[in-house]
Amino acid sequence: MGAAMRRIHVGNALSAFGLGFTVPYLYVYVAQVRGLGAMTAGLVLAVFAVAALIVLPFAGRAIVRRGPLPVLFVALVTAALGALSLGLASNAPSVLLSAAALGAGQAVMQPALATMIVDCSSADTRSRAFATQFFLQNLGLGVGGLIGGHLVDPTSASSFTVLFTIEAAVFLLLVVVMSTVRTPRSPRIEDAPGRPGSARGSWKQLLGNRAMVQLCALGFVLFFACYGQFESGLSAYGVEAAGISTSALGTALAANTAMIVVAQFAVLKFVERRRRSRVIAAVGLIWAVAWVVAGYAGLGHGSREMATAAFVSTYALFGLGEAMLSPTVAPLVADLAPAGMAGQYNSAFALVKQLALAVGPAVGGPMGASLHAPYIVTFLLFSLGITYLAVRLGRGLTAAQDQPWAARSRVVAQGGPAPAGHTQAHA
Repeated sequence: MGAAMRRIHVGNALSAFGLGFTVPYLYVYVAQVRGLGAMTAGLVLAVFAVAALIVLPFAGRAIVRRGPLPVLFVALVTAALGALSLGLASNAPSVLLSAAALGAGQAVMQPALATMIVDCSSADTRSRAFATQFFLQNLGLGVGGLIGGHLVDPTSASSFTVLFTIEAAVFLLLVVVMSTVRTPRSPRIEDAPGRPGSARGSWKQLLGNRAMVQLCALGFVLFFACYGQFESGLSAYGVEAAGISTSALGTALAANTAMIVVAQFAVLKFVERRRRSRVIAAVGLIWAVAWVVAGYAGLGHGSREMATAAFVSTYALFGLGEAMLSPTVAPLVADLAPAGMAGQYNSAFALVKQLALAVGPAVGGPMGASLHAPYIVTFLLFSLGITYLAVRLGRGLTAAQDQPWAARSRVVAQGGPAPAGHTQAHA
């Protein structure tokens, strides 16, 4: 990696650290420490999702016009102000406004950093770059949550004020780190001949890209059926149907992170030279097996030890699938983006992710808690749907998009440049 990419990865790790540092403790902070009740705490978590849905469409346009670095700076300062004010807030309006600023800033960081990775990588290095990003994000979330959990004291509001102040300082430190990054100048939308200059035109162009629309639909199902269930439906199902203890639930979440950390780069060597659509299809099958194992944990009437082992295995299987997706989906979004449009495409896909993460818990939580068998069957079918959608997407991708390594190998073997039909512009 070059110096710019190393700093970008430091940025990914620090942003994830800041997220893991405070978000797991927001509910306790608002409902109990500040005494604002469960309703306000639930609204705070909802505000995070709503703020992201509002700002992401504008973020994509801003990244395209101004570049990812200025947009990232604005997002970091906004998040820092939100974190600092949240640590000092004592009433519902100030808590909600602070949460909106923090949520909006954190939402914009993701597509800005992803676009910087695109700008500083090539087709040869992009999969590894995004795999490293995912690895560091999970590491940052885990370390942040671990340290934050040891710093907070539910009986002391000042401990949470210190927590949010540290988070704000991390975001401001990230401003300093990222100000040293010198990325190659990527094309802007004004530089691309024939590109529509209006926001409506750029969104119309994106929606006219059939492969991108199919990938967004696939992405919604991916995030809805997996990430949207981790801390809602699947955990509720584990406690209510399988009788999993809270400590075992924590072990399951740790198994998920451990699988990602251990398997990420071993999996990378396997997926780099395979068709991206087939890798995503395989993830659907792996997750289908995970839901079958979860069904055994809650519906198999085995011993408590067997149920716990099966439930932990479910989270580990999800982690294996996530490790396969990280070097596959994000580079595919980048390869589908025309010149100068990577920021728009990254923001659109981040918007889809936020929608899935908002809908997933709302649907999965009540089902996992009370409708145990229908819950397992529903998400087993969703996982098989991932496989179907991935295979269908693969039929509409070029060789350079679906299997870039093979496409480059054919070009070398022929001793000439890539065919025009296989050339894909990158932002």
